[in-house]
Amino acid sequence: MDKIVTRKRPQPVGPVSGLPYRTADERAAEGRAIRDRVPRSTQAGWTAPKERHDPVELLSKSNEGRLPLLIPIRFGRMSSSPFAFFRGAAALMAADLATTPSSGIRVQACGDAHLMNFGGFATPERNVIFDINDLDETLPAPFEWDLKRLAASVVIAAQHLEIPSSDAARVATDLVREYRERMHDYASMRALDVWYDKIDLQKYQDRSADPAIVELIRKRIAERIAVERRKQVPEHLYPKLVSQEGALPRIKDEPPLIFHPGEDVAPGLESGYMEAIASYRESLAEHVRVLFDRFHLVDLAIKVVGVGSVGTMCAIGLFMAGDDDPLFLQVKEARASVLEPFAGKSLHPNHGQRVIAGQRLMQTASDVFLGWTRGKNGRDFYLRQLRDMKMSVVIEDWDTGLLRQYARMCAHALARAHARSGDAAKLAGYMGSGQTFDDAITEFATEYSSQNRRDHREFVRAIREGRITAKADE
Repeated sequence: MDKIVTRKRPQPVGPVSGLPYRTADERAAEGRAIRDRVPRSTQAGWTAPKERHDPVELLSKSNEGRLPLLIPIRFGRMSSSPFAFFRGAAALMAADLATTPSSGIRVQACGDAHLMNFGGFATPERNVIFDINDLDETLPAPFEWDLKRLAASVVIAAQHLEIPSSDAARVATDLVREYRERMHDYASMRALDVWYDKIDLQKYQDRSADPAIVELIRKRIAERIAVERRKQVPEHLYPKLVSQEGALPRIKDEPPLIFHPGEDVAPGLESGYMEAIASYRESLAEHVRVLFDRFHLVDLAIKVVGVGSVGTMCAIGLFMAGDDDPLFLQVKEARASVLEPFAGKSLHPNHGQRVIAGQRLMQTASDVFLGWTRGKNGRDFYLRQLRDMKMSVVIEDWDTGLLRQYARMCAHALARAHARSGDAAKLAGYMGSGQTFDDAITEFATEYSSQNRRDHREFVRAIREGRITAKADE
C-alpha cells in the first residue's frame, strides 16, 4: 500500500521581509505589549536634559551651506514671534524629541509636522484635497515625534492667538484623540481602502464638530478654491512674475526675495543647467517626459520661501512650450533631514529623491512634475509646480473653534499618512482606546510650548547682543 504523504499548508509571508502573516488582532497585541517597555504615560511632559544643546548655537549650525546673504532674513522671520520661531526650529525640536522615550514604532515621518505645513492642493485629476504639503524633512522615525510636534504647534498657535491656556490644552487633546481614533479606523480597513483614502476639501465634513464651524470652514474653502482657480490661469500668474525683455521673457527681480544668481551661486548657469535638467527628466515617469519635452527653460531665479527653508537654494524656473504656454517649476534644495542624526541616514543617494519618495508614500496624490536632480555644486534638489492650487492657512483671525477644527483636519491627514507607511493596527494597539495617550501628548505639548518661549527669548537676546544677525523682510 502506497504511503500517504501529508504536507503542511504553507504560511503566507511578506514579499520582502519573509515574516509570517499576522492578523490585525495579533499586530494590535504587539502594540499593546510595547506599553510594558514604554508606558504611554512616559510620553507625557517635557524636562530639558542637563546637557541640552544651546538653541542659538544649534540653529546657527543649521545655517551651514545656506546662502550667507539670506541667513539674516531667515533669522529675522524666526524672531518675529514664538510661533514663527517654532516653524523655523525643526532641527532644534528633532534633537529634543530624540531625548524622549521612544515607542519604537516607526513610520515614514514628516519630520516637520506643524500646522502651517498642512494645506490644500490640486491632484492631477484636478480635485482639491487636504494633506501634508511640506515634506522636506521626511524620514522613517518613531510615529510620536510627528504627533508631538503637531500638538505643540497647536498650543503655540493658540498662545499666538491669545486663546486661554485651558482652551489650548483642550484643542491639543482633541487633536490627539482625532489622530488616535482615525488610526483605529484605519486599523480595521482594507489595505487598499487606506491607500485610496483622502480628505476632499470640496466634500469636507466632520460629524464630531460644531455644524456652524463646519459650515464656516466649507464657505471659506469654497471661496479660497475659487480664488486659487483664478490664480492658476496663465493670464494671472505670468504677468505677476514675468516681464518681457527683448526676445525672451524674464522673471522679475524683487531683491532680496527674488533675484537672478551668478555662476558662483548657481554653477551650470552658462550651459542653461542642461545636465541638471537632463537628470531631472530621467527621474520623471516616462509618460510625463513626453509632456515635459514640450517645454524649454527660458529663465531661472532664486526665490526665498517659507521660514525654515530660507537660505537654501530655492528657485523658480520658467519653462515655455509656446508664446502663451508657460510652466513654472519650483526648484527646492533638499538637504539631509533634521531627523537624520537621531533616526538614521536616508537609504536614498539623493536627498531630493528622499523627499519625493516620502511624499509619494505619505500623500494621497503628488504633482505630476515631481522629480529630483543634482546640481554641479553637489547640492540635491527636487522640483514641482510652483503653484498648483496650493492653499496654506492664515491663522491671524482664528478663534478657538476654527483652530480646533483645523487641528482635527491636520490630525486626520497625519494619521492617514502614517497608516500608509506604518502598521495601523500596531499603532492603534499601543495608543489604546482610552485617554491615557491623549493626555500624555497634550501634557508634552503644553510643557514644550514653554520651552519654545524660553528658546525664542534667548534667540531674540542673541540678536540684540549682536551674536547673530537678523534682518526684516523689505
